[in-house]
Amino acid sequence: MWKRLRKMRLPRSFRLNLMFAAVTCILIPACLSLMIYNSLTKNAIKEQAVTNSQESLQLVNGYVSHLFNYMLDIANYVQMDAEMNAILKESASDPIVNGPDGEYERFMDRSKVTDKIDHLTLGGEKCYVTILLKNGTFYTNYPVYDYHPTDLMAEPWFDRLNRLYGFESHWIGSTPTVFRSEQRNNPYQISLARTLREGDAGIYGYVIVTILENQVNQIFANAPLDQETMLVDSGGRILSHPNGAQIGKYFPYLHQISEGNRSRIIPIDGENYLVSGHALPYSGWTLVALTPYKKAVFKINTIFNRVFLFQLGSFFTFLLLLLYILQRFTKPLVRLGKVANTVQRGELGVRSHIRGPDEIGQLGLSFDLMLDKVKAMIDEITVTEMRKRKAELLMLQAQINPHFLFNVLNSIRMKMMGKGDRESAEMISSLSKLLRMTISRDKGSIGFHEEVETIRDYVRLMNMRQKEKVALDIDVTTDAAMMPVPRFFLQPLIENALIHAFYQSAGMIVLRAWVRNRQLVVMVEDNGEGMNQADLQALRQKIACGRERPDGEVDSRKGFSGIGLANVYERLHMTYGDSFQMEMDSEQGKGTRITLLIPMEEAHSIV
Repeated sequence: MWKRLRKMRLPRSFRLNLMFAAVTCILIPACLSLMIYNSLTKNAIKEQAVTNSQESLQLVNGYVSHLFNYMLDIANYVQMDAEMNAILKESASDPIVNGPDGEYERFMDRSKVTDKIDHLTLGGEKCYVTILLKNGTFYTNYPVYDYHPTDLMAEPWFDRLNRLYGFESHWIGSTPTVFRSEQRNNPYQISLARTLREGDAGIYGYVIVTILENQVNQIFANAPLDQETMLVDSGGRILSHPNGAQIGKYFPYLHQISEGNRSRIIPIDGENYLVSGHALPYSGWTLVALTPYKKAVFKINTIFNRVFLFQLGSFFTFLLLLLYILQRFTKPLVRLGKVANTVQRGELGVRSHIRGPDEIGQLGLSFDLMLDKVKAMIDEITVTEMRKRKAELLMLQAQINPHFLFNVLNSIRMKMMGKGDRESAEMISSLSKLLRMTISRDKGSIGFHEEVETIRDYVRLMNMRQKEKVALDIDVTTDAAMMPVPRFFLQPLIENALIHAFYQSAGMIVLRAWVRNRQLVVMVEDNGEGMNQADLQALRQKIACGRERPDGEVDSRKGFSGIGLANVYERLHMTYGDSFQMEMDSEQGKGTRITLLIPMEEAHSIV
C-alpha cells in the first residue's frame, strides 16, 4: 500500500499537497466510519425489525393462547367436575328410564349438566361444547336443529380419539363449520376433543369444544397492518388466516423457522419478507407472521437515513470550511513560491514582503534578507572576478607553454642525433618523456605498460648520472600490462632501490608483474645492501603511519619525483581501500623485495 502511495503523482503545489493530505486524512476515516455506520445500521435495523415482529407476534400469541387455554379449561372442567362426571357415568351405564320418577330424575340431571356448560361459556368466548356418550346420549349448549351431535361420530378424525388417555387432547384444525347458523358468516371451525374414561374400564364418552375460525383471525386483525399473521399446523397447512381463501393451503417456509421461535428474511416472489414464528405449546401448531422487509424497516430506516444525511451534510460543510482555512493559511506560502520562481528567472530585485509572528512570517523575512545578502555577494564577486581576470591575463602573458619546451627539447635531440651523439639524444628523449608524464594531469590512471615505460626512462637517466650502472630486468605478463593503475606509483620504489640499496654502485633491479586471483601482483626486488630485521620493522611502522621519519619530516634524500614509500602506500590505500596490501622483505647483504597486491575491481578513486 505504501509503495502505491509513493508512486502516486502528487500535485506540485504545496497548497494542493496540503489540501490533498488534509482531505485524504479526513475523507478516508470518514468513509470508513460511514461504511461501518452503514453496516452497523443495517444490522441494527434488521435486529429492530425482528424484535418488532417478534413482539407483535408475542402479543398475538397471548390472545390466541388465551383462547385455546379457554378451550382447555372447559375440557378440564368437564373431566374434573365430580357431580357432572357422576351424572355422565350414570347416563352412560343406564340409558333406560323407568317410570315418571326416573324420567324426572334424568331431566334434572340433564338440566344440571346443561346449566354447567352454559355457565362455563356464558362469560367467556363463544364456544360450542358437546358431551357425547358411547350410548348416544349427548349434552350441548346449542340446539339440536343447528347440528346433531351424533353426526360427530362420522367425522374422519373421530376414531383417533380412542387412542387418547387422561388429559391428552386432540386438536382438530380448520374444518368446514357444521353449525347451520354460522355456516354463512363463519365457514371454518377449530375443535378440541378429549375422551371420558372410567379408570381402566374404558371410554364412556367424549367432550368436544369448538370455536369458530373467525374468532382467531379477528385476533390477527390487531397485528400491524403490514404484517400478515396466520396459524399453521405441523404439516405446514394454514389453519387460520385473515383471508379465508388461504385456509387449507400449504405454507412452504415453515421448516425454516421451525427450530424454536426464530425469525428469518426469506425471498418470496422476488421480494424479501421477514418471517417470524412462535410455537403454541399444547396443539403443536405455530403462529407465523409474514411482513415485507421494506415495510418492516421503513420507519427505522427513515430515522437512520436522516441521521446519515445530517452527518454527510456536516462532513461536507466542515470539509469546505477546512479547505477555506487551508487556503487562507497557505496564501503567504503561495506568494513566497511565486517570488522564488521570479528569483529563479534572475530577477533578484523582487521581495516577498511577508511578515508576521508565525513561522511563515519569519520565513518570508529570512528569504528577503537572504536575497539582500545574495545580491551583495554577487556584486562583490563580480568586482573580484574582474580583478582576477586582469591578473590571469597578466599571468598568461608571462607564462611559457610546456609544449614549447617539449618541442625545443625534441629539436635539440634531433640536432644531437644529426651530429652522432646518440647517448645525449637518448638522455634528452628520456627527460622529455618524464617531463611530459609529470606535467600531464589529464588523467589519474594509465595502463601498467605505460608505467613500465616511464620506469625504463627513469633508470636510463639515472644510469647516465652515475659511473656504475644498474640493470633493470622486467617480466610483465600480457594481462598485467593492460591493467589500469595510478600514475607514478612504481617510480618511488625504483628510486628507493637506486639510492638506498646500491649507493652509486652496480646492481640489479627486477620488476615482475602478473595477475593472480583477481589481483595484480607487482614485485620490485634488488640485490643491494638490504636491511636488518630491526630496521625493516621500523620502516614498516613508518610506512603504516604515513611518514618516512619519526619526527614527521620527509627524507632529505629526494629523488626525481620527491615521493616516498609512505606516499605510495597512502595513495594506493586511498584508491583501493583495505583490499590493497604492501609487503616488504629484506635481508642484510642480500637485498630487498617489495610486493604490491592491487585488486582488479574498480578503484574507489584515482589519486
